[in-house]
Amino acid sequence: MSLLVVGSVALDTVETPFGRAEDALGGSATFFSAAASLLHPVQLVGVVGDDYPVDALRFLAERNVDLAGLERAHGESFRWSGVYSYDLNSRETLETRLGVFADFAPKIPEQFRDAEWVFLGNIDPELQINVLDQVHQPRFVACDTMNLWIEIKRTRLLELLGRVDLLLVNDAEARQLSGNSNLSRAARWIMDRGPRYLIIKKGEHGAILFTPHSTFFAPGYPLEDVFDPTGAGDAFAGGFMAHLAQNGRVEDGDLRRAVVYGSVLGSYAVEKFSVERFRDLSVDEIEERVRHFREMTMFELPVDAGV
Repeated sequence: MSLLVVGSVALDTVETPFGRAEDALGGSATFFSAAASLLHPVQLVGVVGDDYPVDALRFLAERNVDLAGLERAHGESFRWSGVYSYDLNSRETLETRLGVFADFAPKIPEQFRDAEWVFLGNIDPELQINVLDQVHQPRFVACDTMNLWIEIKRTRLLELLGRVDLLLVNDAEARQLSGNSNLSRAARWIMDRGPRYLIIKKGEHGAILFTPHSTFFAPGYPLEDVFDPTGAGDAFAGGFMAHLAQNGRVEDGDLRRAVVYGSVLGSYAVEKFSVERFRDLSVDEIEERVRHFREMTMFELPVDAGV
């Protein structure tokens, strides 16, 4: 069951109180693929410039990431730089240079167009819609977005929502999109516009899954060492989508477990800069953290609780 991701492939320069990484691998499609490929093969579509160290992506290709959709264009690659404060929840963007990404028009290779599971990374809603026009009959489509697109491409974003199964946003974006400060009401407003499911990410505090009939909350995994939160949301999406694709089902229990796998992969993303933690991460380590997650959140009601 093929898993397609379309998004940015970038070079990041990141500074946190714990160190600095310059021209490190970044971008939504990169983080998604690094996480998802630990559980399921991935098909990647993106664009890089002449200056991109494509050989640095070899570890992804060796781990069943098909890079046939990675376009090489003449010019500079997408570059982002930012600095984080000590709480790591706030960051300042120092520079964004879109380079060849400014003219990115996703071209889905013919062999990718039958993908059953599709993740649309945080790119212009126009491009996300264009991707859906190229794929044939995906079984499940999830997408990400951001405050910029909510502000300047709202009409097209709402059109996109009518064509996806799940939207992933953070709490601020959910409030901005819906115009409602209450997250439960914001979720219902968004789901009324098309997505059957919604995940609201709350950073280190976890994520909330909304479905037509239930709500599920997964806390953030407690870590003693956090170096770089860049890409954690995309790694979450990678773990989430890969678990669904691996099992081939979208029942309530599958979605809840997928949120946990997403949270686990997101937790590994922050332990090192860029995608470095994923290079030597094993499936056994992932499953061990999933088990710990279950133990951490499971509880029993007293026999006389009347439930």
